[in-house]
Amino acid sequence: MAARPGGRTGDTRSVTELVWYVAYGSNMHADRLRYYLAGGRPVGAARTYPGCRDPRPPRRTMPVFLPGGVYFALESRTWTGGMAFYDPTLPGRAAARAYLLTAGQFADVAAQEMARHPDVDLDLTEVLTTGRACLGPGRYETLVRPGDLDGHPMLTFTAPWSCADVEPNPPAARYLGMIASGLYEAHGWDADTLVAYLAERPGVRGHWTTDRVVDTLTGRFRRGAAVAPTPRAGNRTPIATGKTGNQEFVRNNHRGAERNS
Repeated sequence: MAARPGGRTGDTRSVTELVWYVAYGSNMHADRLRYYLAGGRPVGAARTYPGCRDPRPPRRTMPVFLPGGVYFALESRTWTGGMAFYDPTLPGRAAARAYLLTAGQFADVAAQEMARHPDVDLDLTEVLTTGRACLGPGRYETLVRPGDLDGHPMLTFTAPWSCADVEPNPPAARYLGMIASGLYEAHGWDADTLVAYLAERPGVRGHWTTDRVVDTLTGRFRRGAAVAPTPRAGNRTPIATGKTGNQEFVRNNHRGAERNS
């Protein structure tokens, strides 16, 4: 599959159609996202999600990389410990998972992350035109468009501030484990790759030793062993290029095959 170039400016054609919701935290785990779509309370959670007005599953999912990085800060009401945020100005790239949803479903998922009631469509004009839109001062009230994939805009939400503006806060072990499970589902990484990636996230780095990350993932993944089928040569994972909104494909050692839900 090939992605088509898609500029950020002046393209609002997909407002009423389909968008890629790009998850970089616990919603990379498909079962976790299902509660945002269909409603309900996850096992062990303190919160019940109302779900989307349209509870259908995503049309497609794709493993993706975003320019920038993920960091942990503030305090999660759901998990305790630090929350995952995306900062496009950080060096490197953020591993993520894209779900093809309707614009209304994206609005309802975003509303639940913003602690709002999911009953109003979002005006996506600003984020589609400029690449960024601040809907409020809250922790997940800033929309970002990292690029396009297959003719549809990629959208995510994060905080209005950058990583440098806040004090890092390490995540709860359960939360980090859920993110690791989502990374495995999306990218098919082995345990060593998962540990290396998570241990270097601000909020984990400097607070958790690598051995503690390993211990947290014990029981989910066996270190040194492959936890996914070996990828075929030529599988490629899309990377959103932040400056232009275009897509490029690179060969990598992770499972990059398109998935259908």
